[in-house]
Amino acid sequence: MPSYAPRDELHPCRNKEAAMEKSVRKGYMHEPPAESCLSNGFSVREILLLSMMMISAALFLLHWLPFSLSASAPTNPTNESWIPKTQAAIDTLQKWYNPDTGLWETTNWWNAANILTMLGNFALLNPAFKPEFEKIAQTTHTKAPHFKDQILKVHTPTSMDTYTYPNIPAGLRAPPLAKSTDGFLNWYYDDEGWWALAWLKAYDVTNQTVYLKEAISIFDDMIKGYNATCGGIWWNKGHDANVAISNELFLAVAAQLANRVKVGDQLFYFDWVLRHWSWFRWAGFIDQNYNINDGLDLATCKNNNGTIWSYNQGVILGALTEAYGHGEDLHPSERHQFKFWTDLISHSALKKLRDANGVIHDACEPDCGNDGPQFKGILMRNLQVVVGFFRRDYWWVFADSRFAIAENAASIWATDRNQDDRLGLVWSGPYMEATAATQSSALDALVAAVDLELHPQQSHAVTSDRETA
Repeated sequence: MPSYAPRDELHPCRNKEAAMEKSVRKGYMHEPPAESCLSNGFSVREILLLSMMMISAALFLLHWLPFSLSASAPTNPTNESWIPKTQAAIDTLQKWYNPDTGLWETTNWWNAANILTMLGNFALLNPAFKPEFEKIAQTTHTKAPHFKDQILKVHTPTSMDTYTYPNIPAGLRAPPLAKSTDGFLNWYYDDEGWWALAWLKAYDVTNQTVYLKEAISIFDDMIKGYNATCGGIWWNKGHDANVAISNELFLAVAAQLANRVKVGDQLFYFDWVLRHWSWFRWAGFIDQNYNINDGLDLATCKNNNGTIWSYNQGVILGALTEAYGHGEDLHPSERHQFKFWTDLISHSALKKLRDANGVIHDACEPDCGNDGPQFKGILMRNLQVVVGFFRRDYWWVFADSRFAIAENAASIWATDRNQDDRLGLVWSGPYMEATAATQSSALDALVAAVDLELHPQQSHAVTSDRETA
């Protein structure tokens, strides 16, 4: 991690002149905030934020701690390790993998990035799978750009789906076909974000800088879309929507890069984290219940009251956890805001999306088109990130996230699986016909259960301190 100057040197309430001078000299994208300062050297904003955190913690203890202390997480029904079960489901998934294209049949371009990320998570937990993952990553990295389909993504506040040429709905036209020379770039900034995260995961597993450089190149292109109406990044290069997922992915990629590039480059990415989060949290995406809605109305720049999708809750949780992991040199109130919002959003998401038995559902079920089947796994994957990072010091805050992982993995295996270890869309069952998207999404929950099994108590950091040469 970088060795920044003591934070008091930058704090506008404790050294105003030095804060401004340091900010300009270091090339920050934003000026130190103008704050009302108290005699103790703290700002009014910090005092209010710390008070909110204390109130939130007290309310949580009253609501969740009795349950956490008295209840036990759902167990594996047969008391067997999750590793062979997960491996069996991956073996089934790989029957859809086409080594000639580096992609998975029965699903789309952005889904493939999420599949690769899930497989990377399993490789980190199960070293025996690492050689197979390395081969898959290399094949996909080399071949997939040459087999990008011409796709049209249709987005509304309550629905979204992806269509592949020539199967485009009448009256609609697909955007230009992305060139193979563009690598993993295309018309949609959210697609680019998924691939950036996939290659960062490949870098975590293999330590090969080619994957880190790929993620950096993708983020450079995403920055070009950072001029959206209402702020933040556009959903696509046609500039026709400002949605939560593309903005969350921008934050997640920036945070992960800040934790993985060499020290001299970390400030650039973490400044993007601070700048983007300071906008996102008040931009209108987060509703009064701390759920993240679909996006913003471009006419009003207010919440579009769209569907609360599971993946929108998940991506932001992983991004905030990565930001918390990097922010050791921030003032405590600034760093702990990331945990504070992780706490609020994770509890609110589970309250909104779980049924009476604790199983996660999206509003589109049982017919979620081509995109929706991927969503819940993204939430599970990022709950795994939260539980893993805060396992040692804040286990009691995120106990319900741990239960959610265990509950959903158990339900998938018991009720949403056929005799060939295919995993369907509705995790509470009954089993429905599987695709690579439903399989990999459910596998995200199983991989998270593997993590719980292997690391029941000790901290398991998800961020990386690697530096490139």
